[in-house]
Amino acid sequence: MARKVFTSFHYEPDNWRASQVRNMGKLEGSSVVTTNKWEEVTKGGDKEIKNWINDNMSGKSCVVVFVGENTANRKWIDYEIKKAWEEGRGLFGIYIHNLKNSNGEQANKGSNPFEHFTLDGKKLSSIVKCYNPPYSISTNVYNHIKENIEDWIEDAITIRNSY
Repeated sequence: MARKVFTSFHYEPDNWRASQVRNMGKLEGSSVVTTNKWEEVTKGGDKEIKNWINDNMSGKSCVVVFVGENTANRKWIDYEIKKAWEEGRGLFGIYIHNLKNSNGEQANKGSNPFEHFTLDGKKLSSIVKCYNPPYSISTNVYNHIKENIEDWIEDAITIRNSY
């Protein structure tokens, strides 16, 4: 049975790539937000965005950060990472830059979004895994993620439970 997960990503450039992973059928509870819905949420300001994140993260056992070219150091992704860790959820990242977007384009690899968080003087990136599929061809990247994501989720939950 698929674990209920929350997916975190930089919406505008990476929504198409993130949708590819969410639509693999391996993630439960990872609701797809439409552009119109996201615009509606963001128009409500910080309070509305925070409420949307809190509501959608509730009941999830793991948070998966889809790491694109500009994912690291984004305000709301940082909020989601911090919230996930503080609330005891499994947490990990997957680099998605080599998945093609709707225009058939790949992107540059972004920075690890866990790098600038610390836990007891230790970088969170040394605890939380960020997987980089070892392929440059989009279909191979897709297949690698599809074959491994369930194990990565279980691993992330195990890691989090040990802290």
